[in-house]
Amino acid sequence: MPDLAQRIGGRRAFPALIVLLAGTALCGCSGGDFGRTRADFRNDDMHRWLGAEATGSVGMRASQFQLTENERQLRDLAYQFIEAPLSRPAWKSVFGDYQRLPSPWRQRVVFDRTAYGRNLIDEPHRSFASRYSLLIDDVRDDITRFEPFFATAGQVIDLDRKRNASLNMIADVSPRERADAVARMEENALIVQWVQQSLERRISSYRWALERLVIQAPDGMAADADRQIGELARLAATSPVVSPPVIGRAVVSKG
Repeated sequence: MPDLAQRIGGRRAFPALIVLLAGTALCGCSGGDFGRTRADFRNDDMHRWLGAEATGSVGMRASQFQLTENERQLRDLAYQFIEAPLSRPAWKSVFGDYQRLPSPWRQRVVFDRTAYGRNLIDEPHRSFASRYSLLIDDVRDDITRFEPFFATAGQVIDLDRKRNASLNMIADVSPRERADAVARMEENALIVQWVQQSLERRISSYRWALERLVIQAPDGMAADADRQIGELARLAATSPVVSPPVIGRAVVSKG
């Protein structure tokens, strides 16, 4: 009997051990494995790198000034457009996908307008109706994000114009202060241009995806998707913010 009790107890303990090990593994994942954003990486300035990447990619220096609240918000909202749309189920993103991305001015960056659509169409166990729905949701998300980003961008660019005017009025600005102020204005302008180019890329990707969906599985939902993409394209073409021409737009991706 004691041997039998020990065997039964061991069998009962085995599933508990599995759960314990799985929980330990998942806890490890939350610390940064599988691409998930590490807790110690999430902070108020987690998107500060956008400015340094933008200016560094065109041979300019990054500003050493701390970010203002508006500048921080500009970078936070910009990342939502700069990050490529994923077109995949939420369960596949459980570990997160945050990553630093190269600016479009780097020569090695190649834009593939088919990537979004191929992921959307090739994903198994998804009906074509759900594919259309996901495409529409992705476009609507971008439309929803548009106004908050460009409202913030307008405030930042307007304040930078005032900052630029102040540089010519303040007599005792040190060379270092002037350089950092100019660098920050360049960063902000490039981030706005980066988002504008990312919007063009997203629209191009959405159009390619819709065209392939229509070819493979025509559906009445295509008309709604086309209207949403057209609205996003209209917003992008009439952007309310014109950033200073820090650099020519090196990437055109409307094709």
